Amino acid sequence: MSRYRSLLAFSWAMAALAVVAAVGLIVDDRVLVGAPIWFKPLKFAVSFVAYGLTLAWMLSRRPTRGRAGQWAAHTVVVAGTIEMAIITGQAIRGRRSHFNIETPLDQGLFVVMGLTIVVLWTATLVIALLLFRARLGDRAATWAIRLGLLIALAGLLLGGLMLAPTPQQQAAGQLTTVVGAHSVGVPDGGPAMPLTGWNTTGGDLRIPHFVGMHALQALPLFLYGIEALSGRFARLRHERVRLRLVLVAAGFLTALLALVTWQALRGQALIHPDGATLSALGAIGAATAIGAYAALRRPADAHTQDDRAVESATLAPEPTA
Repeated sequence: MSRYRSLLAFSWAMAALAVVAAVGLIVDDRVLVGAPIWFKPLKFAVSFVAYGLTLAWMLSRRPTRGRAGQWAAHTVVVAGTIEMAIITGQAIRGRRSHFNIETPLDQGLFVVMGLTIVVLWTATLVIALLLFRARLGDRAATWAIRLGLLIALAGLLLGGLMLAPTPQQQAAGQLTTVVGAHSVGVPDGGPAMPLTGWNTTGGDLRIPHFVGMHALQALPLFLYGIEALSGRFARLRHERVRLRLVLVAAGFLTALLALVTWQALRGQALIHPDGATLSALGAIGAATAIGAYAALRRPADAHTQDDRAVESATLAPEPTA
């Protein structure tokens, strides 16, 4: 990871900003659109810490450093820094950073934020292409990283759904002050879940954005959990089994991303699913369980010599003194 110092420095800077924002939550009692004014800088700073560290770790697994990877990393840092400078600056001013076009300055800052997201997405795409051309460990690790990046890119793209004017904004003639929203069917700023701030009375497009982006960490962490359990379960020591489980987990995350997007677009709160949502969730759960069973199950004639060697070593009695 030390080869990508710009990403590491960016992550440390975001961690420091998260501390500042946490202090702001305590000492600054201002509220904006139904939330403490420092809540958004805190959430974005924490998210960028995870993003920067994860990309640095993924890039460090490439056998060679390469200029393209370095430039993509630098681009992510610059775009993320501009994004956070605007979010924090608007919080200090007591103004909305997202969807705000009330004044020329607000509109200009919002446009710049949109451009930085496009640049950040493009740089992440370049990183994904580089990692698709490299071997990043065994096949399970390689595909955990690659698929995590692809789902994260989809999650980033889904953030664009928030930019469309809502029917309520068009009907009320608000397009001179605000355009776009993260809530669907209800205005932004209503009752919200603790910690996440997601709407509890209508749909919230931040949920698919979150689920998709954090697949970047979820799939490698899932594989790490499998590897941690391999000391107790011999079957998990087989690369083929771990790869199959990673593919099942990626399928689950992709289906979950589609489900929460569909739920949000229907104006339905995450914590108030209807029968259709619960049925779809049940189908996803059943398909995932079947996939996991199939990934773990191997026919008797599929045992290779290496498989038998692992099992023999596992079942061998411990030497006596």
